[in-house]
Amino acid sequence: MLHLIQDLFEKRVNQFVSDKRTHKVFFPKAEKKQEALAKRSAEIVKVKTAGRIIEMDKEEEFQTVKYHAHYQYLIKQKGILYMEEEVEERLAKFYKDALVMDEEINPYEHHEPYPVSTPPDLEDKEERLSFQYNRLKAVQYAERWWNSYNPAYKKFEVDCTNFISQCLHTGGAPMRGYPNRGAGWWLQTSNWSYSWAVANSLKIYFANSKSGLSARQVSSPDQLLLGDVICYDFEGDGRFNHNTIVTGKDANGMPLVNAHTYNSRMRYWAYEDSSAYTPKIKYKFYTIIG
Repeated sequence: MLHLIQDLFEKRVNQFVSDKRTHKVFFPKAEKKQEALAKRSAEIVKVKTAGRIIEMDKEEEFQTVKYHAHYQYLIKQKGILYMEEEVEERLAKFYKDALVMDEEINPYEHHEPYPVSTPPDLEDKEERLSFQYNRLKAVQYAERWWNSYNPAYKKFEVDCTNFISQCLHTGGAPMRGYPNRGAGWWLQTSNWSYSWAVANSLKIYFANSKSGLSARQVSSPDQLLLGDVICYDFEGDGRFNHNTIVTGKDANGMPLVNAHTYNSRMRYWAYEDSSAYTPKIKYKFYTIIG
């Protein structure tokens, strides 16, 4: 079965680097990626793909395969080269070894279970916990664990905010607020604050926190530094459902980010090539104070 997945990759890989007029379009991801890069005067000069089967089920002549697709893009922009990576979870179905369906499993369709805000009055009563944010350590952690999971921490099904919290904590941000799950920012062995693990709650925490880990909202992504955080509201409905950490800058000085859930590194901050992107998307840009 793995050879069928690999054959599928080989048929697709050239679509990331070729003119779309030269082939039959059957992989929209490649076209969307090319269009997003073109807006930045960037292009993919080389791409590598690899597959890893997660689950496999067979029923008579039908085979269903859930697998990870790992993409590595060598991107050129204004003479500068850098590597972007992403891991996509997909579901494929074969009939007698012939592909009949292959689609992305959208990780953002899972709903986070804790829609609790952080009460500002509790924030004001907290003793101030000063710290020096080590941006380099936060970024190094984001690079080390972007596509794996540190066994020292709990892993969540929707893991993007847990990953960002780990990066911030490695950078020196102090936990506080235990055991109140609706206030502060903390993780214990089997318990955690909503702000530690829920995207919308971390965004609310950033907007209210005046002690310990705190952040200042800025108006545009180019103002962000390495180790800063971007919050995403894909549907534009006021509830934020994804977070990333800035780990680099492109040739135009715009952020490149790492993230979990849809594991990726050095991805362009705007997520215009994401299946979760909608024209109503809203962003919040936070620079860490410390």
